[in-house]
Amino acid sequence: MSDTKKVLTDLVLSTSTEHAPLDAPWEAIDIADWLLNLPDAEYQRCAPPDHKAAGYTTTDDGRPMSINVEMIGTGLVIQHYVAEVAEKHHCHMVSLSDVLTPHGWTTVQVIWDLSVQDNGDGTVTYTNQVTSHPTQEFLEFSENNGITFEQAAAARQVASGDHNRRETPLFAASIARHALARSAR
Repeated sequence: MSDTKKVLTDLVLSTSTEHAPLDAPWEAIDIADWLLNLPDAEYQRCAPPDHKAAGYTTTDDGRPMSINVEMIGTGLVIQHYVAEVAEKHHCHMVSLSDVLTPHGWTTVQVIWDLSVQDNGDGTVTYTNQVTSHPTQEFLEFSENNGITFEQAAAARQVASGDHNRRETPLFAASIARHALARSAR
């Protein structure tokens, strides 16, 4: 990886955690199966009009990868989420994402953590957590466009938080439909 693509994990552009009830039996839920088989149209239904496209592929070494294209605020984000954890009740996805801003292209790292919790009373809670870190390229890009890191982070926090609030309950409903369809087979 070039120095410009180096992820600066000590800096946080944005972080957002949202929860939603998931109306499906615990044992039927399989987030990894849902995520890595998510139809494009279903992905689009999970955050209209922001979600543009989704697909599944693998890395060169065979690790599962989800490709998501979405608008976050004024940026078109192309995410290459590699599964670091892909389990029934937890997925931890990491992407070096390409972002098309009004000023041109740059990159950020996006970490997407999806999990469910059995509440012990017959209910399940879905948690959708998204955290982004700048790359060195992003910092240079921002500076060249007269934008401070603090300004960029504030804008990204607002946009990402709004997006996550809207998509989380729709993801939970989609995961529930997937679980119920699987358990009906």
